[in-house]
Amino acid sequence: MVRRQIARRGVSDARVLEAMATVPRERFVAPHLASRAYHDRPLPILEGQTVSQPYIVALMAEALELSASDRVLEVGAGCGYAAAVLAQMASAVFTVERHASLAEEARDRLAELGYRNVRVRHGDGTEGWPEHAPYDAVAVAAGGPRVPPALRDQLRPGGRLVIPLGDADGQRLVRERRRADGSFAQEELGRVRFVPLVGA
Repeated sequence: MVRRQIARRGVSDARVLEAMATVPRERFVAPHLASRAYHDRPLPILEGQTVSQPYIVALMAEALELSASDRVLEVGAGCGYAAAVLAQMASAVFTVERHASLAEEARDRLAELGYRNVRVRHGDGTEGWPEHAPYDAVAVAAGGPRVPPALRDQLRPGGRLVIPLGDADGQRLVRERRRADGSFAQEELGRVRFVPLVGA
C-alpha cells in the first residue's frame, strides 16, 4: 500500500510513510471488510460515513507538516484511523466526532491499540475543541463551503489547517497557514471528494 498507492503518487515525508506502514488499517473497519482494508478506496463505516482511502489520509498528514512536538485538532474522528496515523507523528491529537456511536467506537479502538496521546470527543467539530487550543495543526475530514471561523481562531500563528472546500459539484483540498499578524495564506492541493461537513 505505502509503496504503490502513496509513495508512487508523490507523498515523500518519511514520517508519514512510516506512520501509514505502522497503523493496522484492518483494525479500523468491520471484520467483513478487513480483506479490503489496504485497497485504494474509501470504505464504509457506521452512520453512513466512510474512512478515507489511504492515499488521502497520507496526503492530508503530509500537508499538515507535523513535528513530534505538535498538537493536532482533527474534525471528524470517524473510525479513528486518521487520528491513529496523526498520533504516530505528533505529541497529542484531539479529535471531535458528531456521531456518538462513532466517537465511542473510535475511543475504544484507539485505547485498545495503545494510542495514549489521542483524546476523542463527541460534539460539533466545526466549533473545534477550544479547551485545548491553540493547535499547531488542524485537519478537517469533511467538506464544506468555507473554513469554520472557530477552527481558524484555535490555530496558533504559524499553524497549518487542511480542509476540503466546495460542494456536491466538486471539492478542493486546501491548506491555510496562519501568519504572525493573524491573516491566512491559502494554497490548493488538489481535487478531492469528502462527506459533507455538518455543524454550526
